[in-house]
Amino acid sequence: MLKLRSGRTLYYGKGDVLSYRTYANPLSVKAVPESAYTGDSNVIFAHNITFAVSGEQLLTSFIEGDNSLVVATDSMKNFILRNTAAYEGSTTEGLLAFISSKFMDRYSHIDAVELSADRIPFQTLEVASPSGEGLEPSPLVYRRSHNDHTSASMKLVRKDGAPVIESHECAITDLQLIKVSGSSFYGFVRDEYTTLPESYDRPLFIFLDVFWKYAESEHALDAKLGSYVPAEQIRDITHNLFHEMKSPSIQFLIYQVGLRILTRFPQLSEVRFESNNRTWETIVDNTEADPAGVYTEPRPPFGFQGFTMTQEDLIQGGE
Repeated sequence: MLKLRSGRTLYYGKGDVLSYRTYANPLSVKAVPESAYTGDSNVIFAHNITFAVSGEQLLTSFIEGDNSLVVATDSMKNFILRNTAAYEGSTTEGLLAFISSKFMDRYSHIDAVELSADRIPFQTLEVASPSGEGLEPSPLVYRRSHNDHTSASMKLVRKDGAPVIESHECAITDLQLIKVSGSSFYGFVRDEYTTLPESYDRPLFIFLDVFWKYAESEHALDAKLGSYVPAEQIRDITHNLFHEMKSPSIQFLIYQVGLRILTRFPQLSEVRFESNNRTWETIVDNTEADPAGVYTEPRPPFGFQGFTMTQEDLIQGGE
């Protein structure tokens, strides 16, 4: 939330700025045991950007109708799109820092910028090899994905006249994971309000968003520093922990995922989870003799969980 020194909220901006950059610099990262991901060609570097600005001198535009210092939101859109072409990095976070710093340099009366970007994912498609020997990834044709996607948000403020990053957060959102066996939920409070039966082996379907912050924000901006954490590796660590664990609850599952993420990436200061329990309703239960079962969508309402972890949890948890 962008505020003036007086504490008054003041901001305006542009949303749904869709930017499709081709042939950005490729991203290269080190692999981790849980993931084969080592980078992205960035042939399509696409984002949906939301951009907001604030400044003490903009107050007159609200209370006096004085537009002399108002940068039109259409100009903001054009600024974002044109400067996306000038960006020489390879990360969403770096793009946000680049655009907002350039904007604050161009418009000296802007005191703060808050922006976010959802990465629009495109997946490679396999095509017949020109040699006739099997299939290979097409360098030209991609498929838009509507599955999980990465995002980042950032706030820059002026300090001694120069824009600096005050806060940031990275994310992978809309993970939808089903484990057909190996999850349970029992031992919870039972009283006159309890109708839920205990479950010792259930299909567990969760919706999950994972967020993280770096101890030093510059590591999010430039993969060449060697400490950039790609969302794809966060996703794959989550998949692996879900597979490995016989979890007694979603709460315990996300805690274990957090411990593994903080172990793999000591450059992160914080990991945050938002999860929903979307476990299917059982129609025909499976048995030891017959693993087949039939389920349907759960009736609303749904349960949810939120949890934040830091490196202190890793020390205490002993991953």
